[in-house]
Amino acid sequence: MSAPTTTPADRVTPSARAAALAARRRRGRITYDVLGLIVFAVSAFPVYWMLNTAFKPAKDAIDPTPHFFPYPVSLENFRRALDISDFWGPVERSLVVSAATVVIGAVIGLLAALAISRFAFRGRKIVVVGILTVQMVPLVAMIIPVFLLLNRIHQIDKLSGLVLTYLTFILPFTVWTLRGFLVNIPKELEEAAMVDGCGRTGAFLRVVFPLLAPGLVATSIYGFIQAWNEFLYALLVMSQEHQTATVWLSGFTTQHGTEYAPMMAGSTMMGIPIVVLFLLVQRKMAAGLTAGAVKG
Repeated sequence: MSAPTTTPADRVTPSARAAALAARRRRGRITYDVLGLIVFAVSAFPVYWMLNTAFKPAKDAIDPTPHFFPYPVSLENFRRALDISDFWGPVERSLVVSAATVVIGAVIGLLAALAISRFAFRGRKIVVVGILTVQMVPLVAMIIPVFLLLNRIHQIDKLSGLVLTYLTFILPFTVWTLRGFLVNIPKELEEAAMVDGCGRTGAFLRVVFPLLAPGLVATSIYGFIQAWNEFLYALLVMSQEHQTATVWLSGFTTQHGTEYAPMMAGSTMMGIPIVVLFLLVQRKMAAGLTAGAVKG
């Protein structure tokens, strides 16, 4: 009988196979890391260019030859942005409108999401479909109806009217998102708390609400960013005397051209509240987004 033949693959030791597998995994990890860095660079470059333009001299902002580093560093653009008109007034109005929109939207959205997810009533599916349908309507398509409605109830050029306007497109997202979080929280937790002596309200506050808090934070941050950055309705509803920060920022574009360097300085100052808010709640927001992506 002839001896069995062996191939080179058969002579590879287990340790060599493990080393080759580890090398392939390492190469794959490096590839993903490089792709992640590329995505980060592409996403962060506009922010870097905004900061770069904000700190460079105004003449360099319109230079055909790009300067990737601001030299010399100048704060003149920030002084120009603060002197062009009242800066703190529009920022204060934007903060008031955004905060009011978030608080009212969170309260109403939470109650609506609780009713849809926890109580069985006739027409519940129609309500859910209606929420999805409202989210599909472009904001531009609602300009005329919203303006006529605000004019009829005497809310033109009022912060309360702007808050009502923002609630029309923030509430559907809030209700739909919080409903997803509530559905993933088992009803048995509430029932166990009620068996232990809690009422329905007490069971919700002691058991459900702590589990829902990360999702509520994530939804509130989304609503705040939407209200803070909104431009079209603020321009339509509010007068120049009561303009918000985004409309104020458009003042750098005149019939004589656009002052890009002061505009970027104003954009940088407008971005500071969002960055500070995100840094304060980033852990809750990340936990909320992760929890909302998993079916319990």
